[in-house]
Amino acid sequence: MPPQELRNLLQEEASRLEETLLSLDEEVMRLLTGLDQMAERIEDADIVRRHVLRDHGRFQAEEVEAAISRGQAMRFESGLARARLLHCRLWAKDLRHWHSIVRATSEQLDDQGPADGTLAEGLARYRSASRQVFQIVEEERMRIARDMHDGPAQSMSNLVLRAEILERLVDRDPDRAKSEIQSFKDSMKGVLDETRDLIFDLRPMTLDDLGVIPTLRRLVNEYKEREGIEARLSVIGQERRLPPETEGALFRIVKEALVNVRKHARARNLDVLINLQPQRVSAVVKDDGEGFDLAAVEARLSREPHFGIISMRERANLEHGQLEVLSQVGRGTEVRVTLPIG
Repeated sequence: MPPQELRNLLQEEASRLEETLLSLDEEVMRLLTGLDQMAERIEDADIVRRHVLRDHGRFQAEEVEAAISRGQAMRFESGLARARLLHCRLWAKDLRHWHSIVRATSEQLDDQGPADGTLAEGLARYRSASRQVFQIVEEERMRIARDMHDGPAQSMSNLVLRAEILERLVDRDPDRAKSEIQSFKDSMKGVLDETRDLIFDLRPMTLDDLGVIPTLRRLVNEYKEREGIEARLSVIGQERRLPPETEGALFRIVKEALVNVRKHARARNLDVLINLQPQRVSAVVKDDGEGFDLAAVEARLSREPHFGIISMRERANLEHGQLEVLSQVGRGTEVRVTLPIG
């Protein structure tokens, strides 16, 4: 490939990444502004709710219900905005990493002069990996949108219909309306729980508040209850907080490994081992499931990407770590990752 063509490709890639990063930065600013305004509205709604509940005898049932549901709806909207904010920030972090690679490759090309086959092949591999990362991100966004539509969004639509029924019941049958209000509140709590689960799936608040080990404990315990298999988490070394990037990568890799077990392994037992050392942290996710032909899967990755494996490797590489997958048909699968700390 001629040097000038390589330079043009690098410039186009850098420009595309810069435009996307600019859009993400604008989205982050918009979300932050919206969250600040929403916080003020939630505070006002809470004042009204407390006033109505304190003197509920002076208000009609629909006014009481409206005062309660207004704040809950705002908190639901705020939770979605925070989830979107976390998604944008994580995506921007990955894009900045790729942008730095493009810049470094471009500088190397300028320093070396005419391009050789090795540099051209490296650029081709980079562009292929970049496309895979963007496809992974897009598929994740589609999954989140589908989960939102099938979960909280559908439940909220049902709540709106029930609220309309309650409005009609208030005048016709006040006693029944009061009993229905309790059921309505229970349904609203269910929607909030669904929303919290989605936020946990994006980036758990406990990851920032408590760290990766408590978050993984919750993940494994919920996985055990939901999937009905024997799942255990063991920790070697002194539990402590790790750098945010390391905690985020470790959580995502372990979570993706659990997803793969659920989708493919048909396992009865699952063990997650975290080893905390002074200069590095490692994780092993081992199941006793069906396993697979690792050589065959590796051979297919270039033409039929297995995005679970690719995303785990990309996250490990971003943190200068190493990831290894071991598997044999009929003998289960083991995922090992080691990340440096520092």
